[in-house]
Amino acid sequence: MKIFIAGASGAIGSELVPQLVARGHEVVGTTRSVAKTDALRALGAEPVVVDALDPDAVADAVARAEPEVIVHQLTALSGPADFRHAKRTFEATNRLRTEGTDHLLAAGRAVGVRTFVAQSNSLWMERAGAPVVDEDARLEPAPPADAVPLVAALRHLEEAVTGIGWADGIAIRYGGFYGPGTDLSAAPDAVLTDGVRRRRFPIIGSGAGVWSMVHISDAAAATVAAIERGKPGIYHVADDEPAAVREWLPYLADTLGAKPPRRVPAWLVRMLAGDFAVDMMTRAPGISSEKAKRELGWTLRFPSWRTGFASGL
Repeated sequence: MKIFIAGASGAIGSELVPQLVARGHEVVGTTRSVAKTDALRALGAEPVVVDALDPDAVADAVARAEPEVIVHQLTALSGPADFRHAKRTFEATNRLRTEGTDHLLAAGRAVGVRTFVAQSNSLWMERAGAPVVDEDARLEPAPPADAVPLVAALRHLEEAVTGIGWADGIAIRYGGFYGPGTDLSAAPDAVLTDGVRRRRFPIIGSGAGVWSMVHISDAAAATVAAIERGKPGIYHVADDEPAAVREWLPYLADTLGAKPPRRVPAWLVRMLAGDFAVDMMTRAPGISSEKAKRELGWTLRFPSWRTGFASGL
């Protein structure tokens, strides 16, 4: 198939492009930076420099590519997250998930794409209920004030993509990425890894929030399967071991040869940085990926973050 990947130079795009090319697909990949075009070409994609927030530029790029599939992997999450100013930190990504999604959908409809796959996120599933949820669960209906724009943007993306009637619309709620090209990798400039080594990534409060993790190569493989065999709707993509922050974070620190993470009272973090980080660290549920394995035939290279942290960073 001819596949148009918006955000092809990002962490998952860089894994997704070679996997698709290896399976015989023709890939056109977008980037915001001219400097990244050679890297995309080396991965096997035809690079296109485009501003995803410019509807005319998006429409022109998609029209020229004439793809059968559009894959939306656009974010603007490079650099350390500043949870004290969460609205500002995630503002650009929120626009890509709202305006950028709408531009890509309009362009895709104009050329008659048959499948549209988009990146969502599992960290803001509804807090009430089970510690691990499937695709029937909804996004958190009453997030903290500093997370409202982010959750609203995720909701817009999911509803817009899965609600299209002219193509198969698929939203993938990924777990937390780790591995090459992510903020949690062996690279010296990996933000989360560096934070753990410097003991700047603490366990907040109870640390009872359950996170689901996924190696970036596994996330890309699930995306390939969704492109080729997915049905309209939502898929969860993460490994088989959702775990509380107080469990996986000390294990990660030990794996990295770092000191155990500090513990910080929730009230103190809430006072200094707001509710955003406290909520994620203490209330988040994990996700089950049984649907993706059952319907897509997806198998994990790293079924657990335990082996993944040890050998997959």
